[in-house]
Amino acid sequence: MKFKTFFNRIFTIQDNSQKNYVINQELRDSIIDKIGILQKENILLQQLLRTEKNQNNATIEDLFLELLEVTDVLETLLNYLENNPEPSPEFLQRLPKSIGAVHRKFLNILEKRQVLPIQVEETQLDFNLCRVVERELCNDIPEKTITKIVRRGFYWGEKILRPAEVIISKTD
Repeated sequence: MKFKTFFNRIFTIQDNSQKNYVINQELRDSIIDKIGILQKENILLQQLLRTEKNQNNATIEDLFLELLEVTDVLETLLNYLENNPEPSPEFLQRLPKSIGAVHRKFLNILEKRQVLPIQVEETQLDFNLCRVVERELCNDIPEKTITKIVRRGFYWGEKILRPAEVIISKTD
């Protein structure tokens, strides 16, 4: 073992005052064994890190491929509109369904990654889940009642990724 030879040399070198630094064989063997264990653990941790990196890259690649599918659908719609300045009535009739399908695909992609919409009660304002973007005068409902959800909020697991943006009521 190369390390053992190196280690033995270190502890038998004499300094300028000709003192020998000696440790007993049992302690030396114990230190060598512990260093060997640390080296093995280091190798295992490096392998684990490589494996996790490969898994993360595969997950990211899957996400990109799913997003590219959505991009393809949007590109097809845009190309059709570009090449047909006056789209057919059939196309216009199908357009909301097509856009809805793209929207559902996006939401499914997010859901696979634990990104879920925040369910906001339209009557109760929770400042932990909502960000007020505007207030509107409404005397017929209680103050600080949500009158409109401008933009949906989303959770990522337990974390609020983006709060819902809402308009709330105010009274005179």
